[in-house]
Amino acid sequence: MTSSEDLYPVSRLAAVQEATAKAGIDALLLTPGPDLRYVSGYDAKPLERLTCLVVPASGEPYMMVPRLELPAAQASPASRLGLEFVAWDETDDPYRIAADRLGGAATVGLADRMWAMASLRFREVLPDAEQVLAGRVLRELRMRKSPAEVAALRQAGEAIDAVHRQVPGFLRAGRTEREVGRDIAEAILAAGHATVDFVIVASGPNGASPHHEVSDRVIQAGEPVVVDIGGQLHNGYCSDSTRTYCVGEPPADFTAYYEALRRAQEAACAAVRPGVTCESIDAAARDVLTEAGYGDYFIHRTGHGIGIETHEEPYIVAGNAEPMEPGFAFSVEPGVYLPGRHGARIEDIVVCGDDGPVRLNDTPRELVIV
Repeated sequence: MTSSEDLYPVSRLAAVQEATAKAGIDALLLTPGPDLRYVSGYDAKPLERLTCLVVPASGEPYMMVPRLELPAAQASPASRLGLEFVAWDETDDPYRIAADRLGGAATVGLADRMWAMASLRFREVLPDAEQVLAGRVLRELRMRKSPAEVAALRQAGEAIDAVHRQVPGFLRAGRTEREVGRDIAEAILAAGHATVDFVIVASGPNGASPHHEVSDRVIQAGEPVVVDIGGQLHNGYCSDSTRTYCVGEPPADFTAYYEALRRAQEAACAAVRPGVTCESIDAAARDVLTEAGYGDYFIHRTGHGIGIETHEEPYIVAGNAEPMEPGFAFSVEPGVYLPGRHGARIEDIVVCGDDGPVRLNDTPRELVIV
């Protein structure tokens, strides 16, 4: 089991501070969300009361916290960082307190998921400061997963694989997507996740909608069913895996493109190695489907990064010339979607290793007929 000390090391704060200075930003302002958790380990509640980790380019970082949230902040991994916790009371203006401590900051980096109400308040109290995204600093760090982070993602992959192994027992003609989805959600939690982030059970024509969730549609015999599921472990790291099933014998036109899809997913995974571009991995999948005549039915990018968010950088998409580096973790999930008929997707989480791809999911990629 990966420890919080490994996943959220004390050294990370110094690395972030160094990167902030290098980027020419005077301070990062990190409110509750993935950026704050990544830097400090604190999974703070997003509230109307301000919690904010202030990381100046020089000087001592500190955490603004509502006084009633101080015990939770002190009990979190952030307590290991040697931070000053600046507790504020209900009659205080925490934004003004932060501004006074920052002085004449010319540029501040706001957490990418900061609420607009907080962003606008910081603009009021720091009217001369340019606001930029903290992602300019954090993306380079967050994309390169440490061995501990890879281990956490592997744990998440094993947990969601355990759920996919149960899915054939949930699927049968006559059940609704919602009934199957409820069983899957319970299984996700039972497998060790802290949260169920999404459950897609897309039967028949619903399979042609990549982000369909669940409905009261009754699953019919002979129908393909796309099952895309994921959650977040207690340590903050996420799972995400898609498999396609068929309740009984599949339609002939579905069988034809499913084999092309399987080859496309295999080609994209095999293309992963240090130095290749993100867009070349997308092309590896897209070229196979285009040659097979299904290119127009692959309507989304091949993948997205994953870590403490299900979707983060790098994105595996045409136009992204970012070169792969060891530690990049992302999905490889080509799909084929025939409107009004059916669809299919195969998704694994893959890490770029020193010599090539490392898959973190290992359930069968061949069509599973139940």
